[in-house]
Order: sequence, then structure tokens, then C-alpha cells
Amino acid sequence: MDLFDTDGGRLLVRAVLSLETEAECRAFLEDLMTGREIQDCSQRILVARLLGQRMVYSRIAAETGASSATISRVNRCCAYGAGGYRTVLDRLEGQRKE
Repeated sequence: MDLFDTDGGRLLVRAVLSLETEAECRAFLEDLMTGREIQDCSQRILVARLLGQRMVYSRIAAETGASSATISRVNRCCAYGAGGYRTVLDRLEGQRKE
């Protein structure tokens, strides 16, 4: 089953796509998620970026505080997932070069 093939899933995707500024995004994420969920997601995107830089697990763990299980899970998503991390990280990298 597609996680986003529900009324709520479709609404969530449309809600994210409707955000226009960093302030709007921050406000939405703060309302949507707990502080812990925001920390967890923030850690995962950082882990994905460091994995893309070919950093070893032990150094990623030291720099981010992520467990080896979290690093492994993010690595699996980067290697075999839907490509979301790669899309976002590539776009962010392109913004830094401009």
C-alpha cells in the first residue's frame, strides 16, 4: 500500500508543496511534529548528507550522535529508497553553488 494513497497522505503532500518560505515551513513543521520528531528528521537528513560525502559510520555517529542503526537505515534509503534524499540534497547543493 502506498503510504500517500490516502486522503491524509495526499493532503500532507499538497500541504508541503504549498509552503513558500522558510518561515512557513518552520511554522508548519513545528505544528505538525513534536520537538523529538523534528530532531530525528534533522539528524537523518544530516546523516544522508554525510553518507553522500562518503564519510564512515563511526565519524557520522561522532558528528551527529546518530546510532549505527539510524545510519544504516538512512544508508539503505539512500541506496534503495525512492530517491527523496538525493533529490533534496542535490537541489540544496545546487543552491549553495549559485
